[in-house]
This record gives sequence, C-alpha cells and structure tokens, in this order.
Amino acid sequence: MTAADSAPTAPMARERARTIAAAFSPRHPFGNRHDYYYSRSKLGSDPLYPGACEALRGSTAPLLDIGCGLGLLAHALRADGIDLPYRGVDNDRGKIARAGAAARDLPGVTFEHVDLAAPDFPLASLGHRGSVAILDVLQFIPPDAQDRTLDAAIAMLAPGARLVIRTGLDDGGTRARVTRAVDVLSKLLGWMNAGPTRYPDADALRARFDGAGLVSEFTPLYGKTPFNNWRVVARKPG
Repeated sequence: MTAADSAPTAPMARERARTIAAAFSPRHPFGNRHDYYYSRSKLGSDPLYPGACEALRGSTAPLLDIGCGLGLLAHALRADGIDLPYRGVDNDRGKIARAGAAARDLPGVTFEHVDLAAPDFPLASLGHRGSVAILDVLQFIPPDAQDRTLDAAIAMLAPGARLVIRTGLDDGGTRARVTRAVDVLSKLLGWMNAGPTRYPDADALRARFDGAGLVSEFTPLYGKTPFNNWRVVARKPG
C-alpha cells in the first residue's frame, strides 16, 4: 500500500482530549499544569493518536511502545476501546514517572525506563513478543541505534502483529525542513532531551521490511500541520 491509502488525519475530539488530559492534572491546586496543557493540546491538534489507534484496532497482541514519553498512546487506546496489554519504555526518567502516575487507573498498562540510545542495551532483553509502536522517536536516536531498534522491533513481531511508526521522512521537501527546524527547537527549549540525528529514508525502510517478509504501508499523517510526518505500518503475515 502507498501514500494514497486512506488513514485518519483528524486530531482527537476536543472533549476526549480534555478527558484524557485530566489524568495529568496536578493533585495540588497550585501544582505544575504543564503536562495537562501539553497533553490536551497534543491530543487535540495532532492526528498521531487517532492514526496509531486505527493501525492497532483489531489486534489483541501485547504492545511495546518504544519511546513512550508521557504514555499518551495508552490513554488514547483505552479511550478508543482498544484493550490490548500495553508496556511503555522511554529514556526520560521524569516522563516515565509522570506517565505511571497519570495511568494509575488504566488496567494492563506499565512503564519502564530504558536508554534506547545506549550502544550496549539489547532491546531483545525486554522479552517482548507482539506489536511494537515507535512514535516520533527514530529521528532522535543515532543512526546505529535506529538500525538496532528497527531490527529488534521486527524480531519482536508475532504473526499478525503490527509495527507502527510515526516519523519524519528524509525526502528533501519543505515539510522535511520545517520538521527538522521544529525538532531542533524542541531540544533547545528543553521539551525533548535529544535533537534530531537522521530522518529515515522511505525506500530504505521499505527494503528493510521487504527483506524481513513484512507487508508495509506508508501514509501521510501530518493533517493540517506543516510537518513531514508519516505513519508507517508493517505487518507480519499470519
């Protein structure tokens, strides 16, 4: 399947985004509300989560969310009635702690600190078998770590499971340049703890999936944003 294939491009409904964001509200009235406003804005403006939910709908395979951040995907899945077991890992200890606190009422959801960029960390040691999500992560880790992460994710796929990726693609266009500029700015502002390194090439990704016997599809997932974001879904037949 190609970019012409349809996929959700609308952000999450405002009321649902507001409901999910409430889980990130501080317990104290004068507490920090940054995560609340960030999650509400992100869910209400970015087509990422409806697109990821659509890609995973119908699957019961356990999901490993690599680079989960605050764990918004777990909330989006549950709000969409998708109850597959969820495990989120990220290299930001602070986000992992806040993700766990916000998801305390979500059944079947766990979080763990993992340094994906560490050259000596084997993802295979996580012992996962099922589906894998890698959302807005690949461009922030070194090229060799990208390759290791993709190979490990492919090896984790069970028959019928899905590898769901959202990433900017290196196609040389205006959207690609805007994406890089905003990713660099996010690092400077401190929201991301790493800047962009290498954006994946679509043909190289297709070749990797073909070589592993996977069926893949690439769909634009930038909605009304100026970014060159794509949803990539690779499935293991069976």
